[in-house]
Amino acid sequence: MASGTAAAAAADGNGGRVDARALDEVVRFTSDLIRIDTTNRGGGDCRERPAAEYVAERLAEVGIEPFLLERKPGRTNVVARVPGADPVAGALLVHGHLDVVPAEPADWTVHPFSGEVRDGVVWGRGALDMKNTDAMVLALVRAWARAGVVPPRDIVLAFTADEEDKGEAGAGFLADEHAALFEGCTEAIGESGAYTVHGAGGLRLYPVAAGERGSAWVELRARGTAGHGSKVNRENAVARLAAAVTRIAEYEWPVRLTPVVRAALRELAAAHGIDVGRNGPRPEEVEELLGKLGPAAKLVAATVRNSANPTMLSAGYKINVIPGTATAFVDGRTVPGGDEEFAATLDRLTGPDVDWTFFHRERALQAPVDAPVFARMRAALEHFDPEAHVVPFCMSGGTDAKQFSRLGVAGYGFSPLRLPPGFDYQGLFHGVDERVPVDALHFGVRVLDRFVMHEASPRSSDHPLPEEA
Repeated sequence: MASGTAAAAAADGNGGRVDARALDEVVRFTSDLIRIDTTNRGGGDCRERPAAEYVAERLAEVGIEPFLLERKPGRTNVVARVPGADPVAGALLVHGHLDVVPAEPADWTVHPFSGEVRDGVVWGRGALDMKNTDAMVLALVRAWARAGVVPPRDIVLAFTADEEDKGEAGAGFLADEHAALFEGCTEAIGESGAYTVHGAGGLRLYPVAAGERGSAWVELRARGTAGHGSKVNRENAVARLAAAVTRIAEYEWPVRLTPVVRAALRELAAAHGIDVGRNGPRPEEVEELLGKLGPAAKLVAATVRNSANPTMLSAGYKINVIPGTATAFVDGRTVPGGDEEFAATLDRLTGPDVDWTFFHRERALQAPVDAPVFARMRAALEHFDPEAHVVPFCMSGGTDAKQFSRLGVAGYGFSPLRLPPGFDYQGLFHGVDERVPVDALHFGVRVLDRFVMHEASPRSSDHPLPEEA
């Protein structure tokens, strides 16, 4: 049986490294990790340690030494290094977070922390974001250890806390206080990329993230004159705040195309048989192009400009008292190079009676799509899905790649999953009934292995980064 399994693995391009045990383990580890409730409610209300200990035990079982690191008790990270064949080659950082967003059991078909495997699907909070990827990485490095194989270069593993809040207890803490553990890392792969998006006409797209918009979370504070609710008040803080929030919500941000987004639009257009030229569409052509891309438009629509969405309001303490202040929070996101425009626009939209400050801020990211590492990701996906159209894209939100970028590491979103038609990956991400097909987990392990182990011939000349218009 073992020799048959090895032969099958060799035939599918993994040289016997991804065996039947690895395929079983990725499902079991996903389920086990989901059952460990690591809900991050924000403000420090989370405890990742049980999941971190689980990960550390799985690594130690195959001789990989884990380091458990905490900024605060219970907020635990795991870091380990798998030595490569070439100790002077740049190391690859593979990171995934252990915390998850909240889930209300009453809303779910299956309990969100059951980890139940039903009809070939693993259910639960974290099945996509991102305990599935944590499980893939664990199953893969354990398979390497059993087979006695060594990756071409060092692989640094980081299983982090606090990604679903500010990252201060997780990747931020690791980058700021334990940078030595990441010595030599030149590139990183993490969440939210290389999953199937089914486009028009049967297209199978695999977006690989090569950028992220920056985080610009803003607190607004309106000033006014407190008074009785029955009196005329032209200096009402609530009214001033509401007006500013409305202006922000209704503002149409101009299109600002970055190199990664230009590359995404160009390759998506080509996949749909639309000629936009070598450099992609002009800004004034973007909306028309998005209208032609069908479901694929969702990959780029949020990243062609800055954005600012009001999310929270707070004012007053009694219905017949006009408060002297009122506050609101806005989730702002900035394209690379868009920070100055964002700040100037907020100054104008808030007006003279509303102040604003950054509540949380992280840089926007761009990584080269003409780099050999991107070519290897493309080649690994195309090997296991010959009909794949691999396209670069920029994430609308953010990941731990922002914190690790402080160490000079170029980050990519590469958590491969082959998903069936009708599977709403983006809708289930942070959504109700989050789940992942078992076959998708198996695909992910195989693709990750081939990406790391197979030295693909660079194909960057076939997919050059567009020049700026």
